[in-house]
Amino acid sequence: MSKRDALPYWLSAPAAITVLSLVAIPLIMTFSLSLQTPLSGGVIDSTITAQNYSNVVTDNYYLQIFARTFILAAVVTTVCILIGVPEAYVLSRLPSTWRAVSIVIVLGPLLVSVVVRTLGWAILLGREGLINAALIATGLTSEPLQLMYTYTGLVIAMSHVLVPFMVLSVWASFQKLDLATEQAADSLGADFLTILRRIVFPQVIPGVLSGSLIVFALTAGAFGTPAIIGGRRLKVVSTTIYDEFLDYVNWPMGAALAGVLMLLVLAVSILTNRFIERRYKQVFE
Repeated sequence: MSKRDALPYWLSAPAAITVLSLVAIPLIMTFSLSLQTPLSGGVIDSTITAQNYSNVVTDNYYLQIFARTFILAAVVTTVCILIGVPEAYVLSRLPSTWRAVSIVIVLGPLLVSVVVRTLGWAILLGREGLINAALIATGLTSEPLQLMYTYTGLVIAMSHVLVPFMVLSVWASFQKLDLATEQAADSLGADFLTILRRIVFPQVIPGVLSGSLIVFALTAGAFGTPAIIGGRRLKVVSTTIYDEFLDYVNWPMGAALAGVLMLLVLAVSILTNRFIERRYKQVFE
């Protein structure tokens, strides 16, 4: 190999070494830790065993937590699609000036810490918060609703945190949309809903897929918002991992939970990607 052919490898070497050091090596260490056995007093037996993974897949306590986590991720992803896709469509149709202002508004939540945003939602969702105060003032309810430490409150807070990722992903697809196809469908007598269903949406499926995978993965692995809004009454995998590491000093079990979560999210992402790609190809074949 000549020096000229080897130049790309030398240029990519720093990035590759950085990724290997900060991502691959910690993952390998976590996986190796999950194959060990915890002893009393926080001591870890280095003997290799799959007992931790066996406990994860056979214990109903952990199975319920994983089911709760992935149901939450699916619901939040659905809500973000319902909010983000129409919002991205409106953004793509706005004049350039208003579009720039709207994008800043959409990105505004990302400029604030997740903890700060979640604490804001904790104030709004509390029994004496603004939402309950408004519901009581308007006569929609006679007593405060329990929104904190519930699925409803957690879905609301997580959707607010993650919907900008959906909007940006779908908006990028709308930027590549050929307006001539919509004009052609309109000239042939198609109504607005038909144009959206048959022309617009099939072309932005890649953006919806990308946004959905991002939102799903971030929701499944989120810690700050579930810890504050869900609390101890609504535990998810991330807060359970935190408890295993710091409260129970059971590092191997915490590492096993983290490994299973990573593998499941990766599997869901790959399977969903392949399914959507097949359906996407069928639409245009």
